[in-house]
Amino acid sequence: MGMRDWIIPQDDQFFDLLEQSAKNVRAGAEHLVYTVENFENVKNKCHKMKALEHKGDEITHQIYQLLNKTFITPIEPEEISKLAASLDDVLDFIDGATRMMYLYGIEETDRYMVELSKLILVSTEELEQAVKGIRDLKHANAVEEQCIEINRLENLGDDLLGDAIKEIFTCSDAVRIIKYKDIYEKLEGATDRCENAANVLSDIAIRHS
Repeated sequence: MGMRDWIIPQDDQFFDLLEQSAKNVRAGAEHLVYTVENFENVKNKCHKMKALEHKGDEITHQIYQLLNKTFITPIEPEEISKLAASLDDVLDFIDGATRMMYLYGIEETDRYMVELSKLILVSTEELEQAVKGIRDLKHANAVEEQCIEINRLENLGDDLLGDAIKEIFTCSDAVRIIKYKDIYEKLEGATDRCENAANVLSDIAIRHS
């Protein structure tokens, strides 16, 4: 064991926890897609999503606890904290969108909810790979490419949101308009949070490569 391993004995713990968080976020996105494509027993599906959200909170708390007792970290403490928080935000929005569908009592989802959910899933898959990539930044370009892809997906989400709102406003049911618009915006907000996390990852890749 080298001197650096004695000085920084918990390198891997930070990366392990961040990867666990990213994996859990992706699991939340998978469950979101399953929910909108199989829109039944929504209350039970919300309970499962909330369990994933709680798991994410626990991982984030573990990261903060480790930061508080670790003198030297593999990357800047602020970078670890920002990345942990940004990943947690993604799952919060995913959970919020699912809960909103249940609380608003919508009877069915539509193609925009499905497409936005699938964009979220692909974004979280890219995030998961990028988080794995910062463990060893010899291939920082790959992390950058994944972050660029997440940005592209967020732009697609913006376009999809615009199309969804334009279409829903052709409806004469004011209550339906309000409910669906809120859900669309919550889902698109999750793609925004994926982009925020990607920006943190991009900064880490640039600074440490």
